[in-house]
Amino acid sequence: MPVKTYKPVTPSQRGMTGFTFEEITKAQPERSLIKSRRKTGGRNMYGRITVRHRGGGHRRHIRMVDFKRDKRGIPARVAAIEYDPNRTARLALLHYQDGEKRYIIAPLGLRVNDVVLSGPEAEVRPGHSMPIAGIPIGTMVHNIELREGRGGQMVRAAGGAAQIMAKEGDYAQIRLPSGEVRLVRQTCYATIGQVGNVEASTIKIGKAGRKRHMGIRPTVRGSAMSPRDHPHGGGEGRSPIGMPGPKSPWGKPTLGAKTRRNKQTEKFIVRRRGKKRR
Repeated sequence: MPVKTYKPVTPSQRGMTGFTFEEITKAQPERSLIKSRRKTGGRNMYGRITVRHRGGGHRRHIRMVDFKRDKRGIPARVAAIEYDPNRTARLALLHYQDGEKRYIIAPLGLRVNDVVLSGPEAEVRPGHSMPIAGIPIGTMVHNIELREGRGGQMVRAAGGAAQIMAKEGDYAQIRLPSGEVRLVRQTCYATIGQVGNVEASTIKIGKAGRKRHMGIRPTVRGSAMSPRDHPHGGGEGRSPIGMPGPKSPWGKPTLGAKTRRNKQTEKFIVRRRGKKRR
């Protein structure tokens, strides 16, 4: 999908880029597949801010996306490719032969009037969903399940694709976009192909107003604060933060500190992300 540039009428438009939306074929979402979204401003049920720099932004509706792909053996026709404000990927509206309508993440190369299928008998084509056991080694997949029947949880962002590296016993080795190689049961489902809207990562916001439109408020540097407001604060003028490594506003180490604590799934990781390939 082409990326458009703007005529630099203002300084902020000089480096700003945006989507042309050429692949979008339907402007309004399917009313039966949306629900309202209540904004929280980054606050939890007690009114305390748990996610900073959130608030405002354009009103959105949640599109109910079918990550499970549990309508097995029923062909579906792609009726439209739609925009989703809640994710970087595009959505494909499916019309099943039994009359039901569902949204799925649109893979690269999927077009209107294409027919997709879910189940063990599906072909290895973009948009088809099938168990990993039936997918050939080397195939690019997305929307991968971690547990059978739970629905796809991995590789759902725009341009994302994982590759099936090997199969042994009940598990398959899958290389994720981060470079991590992980074991996934072969009975789990995955969708063939790469997620569409590949150029999403090249978009330049260009100005602060677009961030506010997305519901993201300004972020202030810790070194610009006072010592009581942030560990990096204080000092005469622009000075180092005065500590071996950076910290969060609550004094916890950040920028390189490990945050993974789920030891139960350590055995499923064959190679961690960032490790050099041998």
